Amino acid sequence: MSLTLSAIDHGQLCHGFSWTITDEDTLSQRVARVALGQYRHVSKILGGAGVDGPSTSAEQAKAAISLLTVEPNEDPWHRDGWIFQTISWIAAHRDTKGVVTRPPHIIKAHKGFDGLQLELSADGKAITAVVIFEDKATDNARQTIREDVLPGIAALEAGDRANELTHEVNGVLDAQARLDPGLDVDAAISNIMWKEARYYRVSITVGKTHSTSARRAKLFKGFDENAPGDVKRRRAETMYVPELRKWMDQFANRVIEHIKSVAVANV
Repeated sequence: MSLTLSAIDHGQLCHGFSWTITDEDTLSQRVARVALGQYRHVSKILGGAGVDGPSTSAEQAKAAISLLTVEPNEDPWHRDGWIFQTISWIAAHRDTKGVVTRPPHIIKAHKGFDGLQLELSADGKAITAVVIFEDKATDNARQTIREDVLPGIAALEAGDRANELTHEVNGVLDAQARLDPGLDVDAAISNIMWKEARYYRVSITVGKTHSTSARRAKLFKGFDENAPGDVKRRRAETMYVPELRKWMDQFANRVIEHIKSVAVANV
């Protein structure tokens, strides 16, 4: 396992997991495969399959390395945000039964939803909830949640971006329907437009300030006010990184080395 997820429980405020990187080399290999456009291979591995990696072209490697490279005068936050969103996608595979997770994107400055996951009914024929990801790699966790994440959730609750959400969910459902023709896509779309069926998964990097359980609870203050209702609607995930910028730089370099090694192996 590249990540260990430890359950957290903050009463009626929120629930979720704290992530600990237990095998950075394996994690970087998986991020490398996603950067190469080979997320299906990673999905199979996370699902327990022991399969060899697909072949990689020089063109794929060049594009993947560009994704992980900060050019002169370029803001590193776009690269770091993409890396964290990919780690979040990997962490979301803790459960593979009863959920359908949207494939990760491979665009640094992607403007859509950070991620989506659909929860299925027990028989797999209906969608019971859509989980909207908010993934943030930041040195200012509380400020980011207070000034960016929570207002964005409040806007979604008020109906903003409903057309975008419908569009993205349709794409995930169409793919799932090809695997399970019994799934009623139109009924599923109708069901998840109800507010109660929209769940939020806020994932964020934290430093020492929010490394304890009590401090983590303070970090998510206001979550219940902006996404009211049952606590199951409010998932909170954290990854402790003491020196975020320094760690992202070295991790990106490690991912690039894996990309180069895969490309050389396929020459």
